[in-house]
Formats: sequence, structure tokens, C-alpha cells
Amino acid sequence: MIIGTAGHIDHGKTTLVKALTGVDCDRLKEEKARGITVDLGYAYTPLASGETLGFIDVPGHEKLIHNMLAGATGIDFALLVIAADDGPMPQTREHLEIVELLGIRRGAVALSKCDLVTVDRLEQAKSEIRQLLAGTALADAPLFPVAASGGPDGQGVRELRAHLETAAAALGQQAPVGGFRLAVDRCFTLSGAGTVVTGTAFAGSVQVGDQLLLSPSGQPVRVRSLRVQDRAATAGQSGQRIALALAGVEKAEVARGMWLLAPALHAPTRRFDARVRVLAGQPPLKHWTQVHCHLGAEDVPARVALLAGDEIAPGEENWVQITVDREIGALCGDRFILRDASARHTLGGGAVLDGAPPTRKKRSPERLALLAALADPEPQVALQLAAEQQPAGLALGAYAQNRNLLPDTVQALCRQLGLRVVGDSAFAPAVWQGLADKLLAALAAEHERAPDMPGVERDRLRRLTLPTLARPAFDALLAEPLAAGLIAQTHAWLHLPEHRVQLVAADRDLWANLKPLLAATPYGPPRVRDVAKATGIGEDSVRALLKRVARFGEAYPVAHDHYFTAEAVADLARRVAALNARDGCARAAPLRDEIGGGRKVAIHILEFFDRIGYTRRVRDTHVLRGNPAQFGA
Repeated sequence: MIIGTAGHIDHGKTTLVKALTGVDCDRLKEEKARGITVDLGYAYTPLASGETLGFIDVPGHEKLIHNMLAGATGIDFALLVIAADDGPMPQTREHLEIVELLGIRRGAVALSKCDLVTVDRLEQAKSEIRQLLAGTALADAPLFPVAASGGPDGQGVRELRAHLETAAAALGQQAPVGGFRLAVDRCFTLSGAGTVVTGTAFAGSVQVGDQLLLSPSGQPVRVRSLRVQDRAATAGQSGQRIALALAGVEKAEVARGMWLLAPALHAPTRRFDARVRVLAGQPPLKHWTQVHCHLGAEDVPARVALLAGDEIAPGEENWVQITVDREIGALCGDRFILRDASARHTLGGGAVLDGAPPTRKKRSPERLALLAALADPEPQVALQLAAEQQPAGLALGAYAQNRNLLPDTVQALCRQLGLRVVGDSAFAPAVWQGLADKLLAALAAEHERAPDMPGVERDRLRRLTLPTLARPAFDALLAEPLAAGLIAQTHAWLHLPEHRVQLVAADRDLWANLKPLLAATPYGPPRVRDVAKATGIGEDSVRALLKRVARFGEAYPVAHDHYFTAEAVADLARRVAALNARDGCARAAPLRDEIGGGRKVAIHILEFFDRIGYTRRVRDTHVLRGNPAQFGA
């Protein structure tokens, strides 16, 4: 369990931690000289169970709240320290507000310096504290009068430690969930270890040898060694303080506020949607207010855009989109604090809901409903609604990344909800059925619009159904009515089974005479002028016939006046797919070797496939986009 101190300056936080652990958290010369805590301090003490209590000692000065926040976001338990002589002070209240905004619900109160006051003053301080805590998450927190200056044997120290040990046992060992994420709050170099970063692990687990990324820079690193709760270890997990010696990065490349995480979670963002609560006693939060946003160990200037209403009144909460001045890491569930532009007052805080929000319709009722679903701790709630809202399918990779869910977990949720999964997309059953209906309706509409056409080409039918539908999803959607006989395919044309368009008898007879000439050399058929010479038919007549035949899908204009039979194109499509499977792409020379003939013809064939969308040109290569089945292959 990680315990974070909170409270006003000079109320004895560091002294109390030393009494509990034997460790002086004031490590800086400035702290020793001035007698105040300036930056985060860390201490650890072993438990009889073999576990370790970790302490993060935070500065109490109002000008050092940014340092306090860098350590507060990862704690499990708040230890609010209040001096008996002073009672609650301004930073006591602000630290308590921060603890609440961060969602910390477990804690205790240490009433320090109780040996310096009278019994009456002690009772008065207790009353003040109970008034302060009333209505907060720590309203029922136990209160321990302590005299930490007496060390571990000082008044109340043993009782407080016993309570902390009991709380740690009740918390237990949390099972690591999701990919590894650690908020970096310190970086230094150590002889024999190199660059070392420390922080609190928010999620997942890590072990020696793991390949991770520093985010938002994207710098790849490898874990050389690690220490967990100040003990040498081979693995660590969420809820622990971890120090990691990293290979592949220099100290100058690391800064407080970065994340160390599994590569799949690297998603730098400049905007995120959230639910924000404004503290009572603060002014209303208006649209585009400039603030400081503290998230993880990061402190970044930002602006708040309201997604509902004209302002958020004190004590109220609502949906917002926060735009930060530089890229940060932010995933669903991350808690954050907002302070004013001068960094003097805490305005409010909340939780991240979407680290990659849309740029359009961000205030629509549908979007706000999804934000409400994302606020639910159960991930299937938002997964269900998002799949119902997305006509082109929900991108599972992006959803899993935002919620930090492992692929197996997402697949299990999809099965539980009965979603149709195609590749990286998930469809609600009603959405999938709606797409199937649209596909058939689009095909029927095209037959009505152009009754003389034999059907619709595959990629055009996809665009008519839903232009944003990914090809793999469309292929799966089309496969079902094809298998059921609701749609038929003739060469490259898709059509309803009852739709019949044929060449007129004269064209059919003439094509029967010309087709053998093209089929005789399928990969290098004669051009229009050569066919005309060989048959004695006028060149214009041959050209017009081949154009009509192409409309029926029995021939293809691979190049100008150069037609290939449908059977030849289907075979070429299979060959190009095979080259892609073998080499990762198709090139002119290997295709020429496959079919014989000149390189120029191979280039024309590949350019034809690029033109109709079957392949995509990447420099001098051609990468497969379609499926040979679209040619009836």
C-alpha cells in the first residue's frame, strides 16, 4: 500500500514519516537548511507479512502544490497531518480537497504536536477537524493524536502504525490489470545502473527485460533491473512504487510527467474529454478558462471547453473537453486536478473519459451519452453503446487502448455482449443487420437506375452501402448474402439473382468469334487494331463491341484498346495475390516471369489493378487491397 501525506506546511508530516519508518524524507540540501519539505520524499518500512508500506511525503507550502500533486495521484491511502496548536489551515483544506478530487477514499488523520498543547486545546482541535471532514470522503477516518518528535515510541505513533498495517492487509495485493503504466516523478543516474526512473505504477505489471516506451516522446527502452518498494526485485505491478534502471535512454531525455508504459498504450494527446467537478467556494468555471492541469506526475497549461451548459457552478460537475499546451498521456480513468492560470488556487478536478475525442459533434446528445457510459467503471457499458452508435463499426484497438484493456479481455467482452467482430471492428447486431439491409437496398436501387448494367462492382457497392466501412468488414458483410443466394456474382459484377442482362444476339455471336483470339494469348492478347486486322471487321466495330462486352464483365480494358478476358483477369488477380503473400507486394519483373511476355505488359496489368482499387501503388511496388473473389477467382 502506498500512503501519501497531506497537510499544511510545518505541521510535522516529514517528522511523522520518520517516526513511522526511520527514514528522513528531506533529502535535499535546501530542505535541510530551511527545515521545510520542498520536493517529494519517499520512505519504506517492512511489514510482518513480508509486504512493504510505501510513503510519499509531500511539501505543504502553497507554492509547492505542483510538487505535491506529482506524488498524490498514485496513492492508495491519505494520511492527513494537522498540528494540534494550529488546527486546520489553508493548505490543510486545499490538500483535503485534492484528496477528494483524486478519488482517494481511504485515509486517517494524525493530530500532530499533541504534546505541545493543553487537553482543552487538543479537544478543540479534534472538534475543528471533525467539522472540516464532515461530508467528505474522510468523514469517518480515524484520528490519532501523535507526538512524532518522540520517534517511534512517541505518543500515538505505534497505534497509528498498527492502523496503517491493518489497512494495508485489508487492501491486499491487487491483481495487475491491463498494460503497464508508470507515472515518472523522478529520474537520476546511478553508477552501475545507468538511467533510473521512479514512479507509481498505475496499471499492469513489469519485469526485467521488458521492452517499454517513454511517452509522449515515444523513446523505446529496455528494463535492465528494478526495485519495488525499495527492495531488489525481478518484477513489479500496479499499486507499487518502482525504480527501473533503463537501457536505451539518457537522463536528459526523461522528465517528470512522462509515462513509462507498454508500447500498445503509447497515445500522446493534446485533447481529452472528461467529467469535471468545481470546488465549492471557487468561481464558476466558464468556457475556455485557462488552467493548469495536473495529471499523473505532469503539470501542463490547458484550457477547458464546456460540452454542456454555459458554466459549471461551484459544487457542480459537468462534461468538458480539455486542450493542453503540449502532448501528454491520458487514458480513461486517470484522475486530474485543475488549478487557476496563476497556479495559486485549486479550481476542481475530475477523471479522464476519452483520450482521443472526436473533433465533430462533440456536444451532441449521442456523444454526451457515450461520455456517461465511459464514466461507468464497467467497460462493457461503454463498449455496448459505442458499438450501437458506430455504423462503420467500433475500432476495438482504440477502445482497448483508452480503457487499458488487454486484447483477450476485449474479445471476451464482445462475446459476452454478442457483438459481431470483424478484424479490429465490432458491430452491434442491429447495426450489422442494418448494413446488410442497406447493401441489398443499394444493389436493388442500382438495378433500377441502370437496368442495362449487369450489376455493381464490389468496391462501388461498398461505397454505396457505407463509404466508411472497412473492406474486411464489407467482405464479411457481403459473404453472408452470397452464401445464402440473396446476391449472385457474375465475373466482377454483383447483382440480385433475378437480375438478368445479356448481350443482344448479334453481339453475342460476334463475341463468340472474337473471344478465342483474346484467349489464345491470355496475358498478351491482341489489341483492337490487331483483332480488326485478323478478322476483317472494322476497327470501330471491334472497339464498340469490346466496350459493350466489358460492361457485362466478360472482358476488361487493361490498357487503352487492350482488352483481356474475364478469365485471364481472374487468373492474374490470383497471381498478384500470391506474389503479395510471398513477397509482401507485387512488382513488374516477378509478374513478367510468372506470365511471360514483356515487362511493359506486366506494368500495364499492375497499373490496371491499381486503377480499379485491387492494389495500391507504393513507389515501384503494388500492395494488395482487394480480394481475388471480386473477379470471381
